Amino acid sequence: MGNGCGLAQRYAAPVVIVVMGPAGAGKTTIGQAISAALGVRFVEGDEYHTVAAITKMRAGTPLTDADRRPWLASLHEIIATAVERREHLVVACSALHQRYRDTLRGDLRHVRFVYLQAGEATLRHRLSSRTGHFAGPALVKSQLAELEEPIDALTLDATRAVADIVSAVGHEFGL
Repeated sequence: MGNGCGLAQRYAAPVVIVVMGPAGAGKTTIGQAISAALGVRFVEGDEYHTVAAITKMRAGTPLTDADRRPWLASLHEIIATAVERREHLVVACSALHQRYRDTLRGDLRHVRFVYLQAGEATLRHRLSSRTGHFAGPALVKSQLAELEEPIDALTLDATRAVADIVSAVGHEFGL
């Protein structure tokens, strides 16, 4: 993939890539790698959860739509501001339901979704292995139960090598 200057030259309108999937799919790792390859800003969606939502997730309690509403609104505002400023952006966000993806996109045409697909065993293993994050293996079952697999996203196997995933994203979106 090229750098951020090449991306700006190729696209008259800003491109926002939302890397989505359940906890443990690798959204942050992949999002940061895409961001670095393109030379554009990366936003970690988890940083915009409310304290109450983080407390619930630490306890293994799934979030409700009401818990997610302010989080999704914040992320939509970040995306909309980037588009308004004609900035390219990569965002990591679970976006498990189509209505969440619709909220993130709003009426913005240049938002693209990359869905990192992973099985329960992979997600459990990854969440059991990581430290310092509020989402643990207790959330896997509820995340997969909540997940509405997108039909409007680039779907990639989350167990592929990071470089392979970044390359696939670049190829699919012409970056």
